Amino acid sequence: MNINATLFGELFAALFAVAILIMGPLCFYLGKRKTDSPFICGFVGFISTFFLPLGLIFLAILALKADKPTEKLSTPAS
Repeated sequence: MNINATLFGELFAALFAVAILIMGPLCFYLGKRKTDSPFICGFVGFISTFFLPLGLIFLAILALKADKPTEKLSTPAS
């Protein structure tokens, strides 16, 4: 059986493109929930996707980080 290397390369490129399109917005969303600088988290997540193991480690660190506290509006007691 003949395996075409071009087909393997095209499949890898397609999966890599999908990973880039998913990791950037996902890191931005997690950065918005868990840090004060979501744009930097999204950018670092996008860039680290080019080195896929590093991108997955960055995503895992963001996912395991505790959420930032939400600010509750306090009503004055009457």
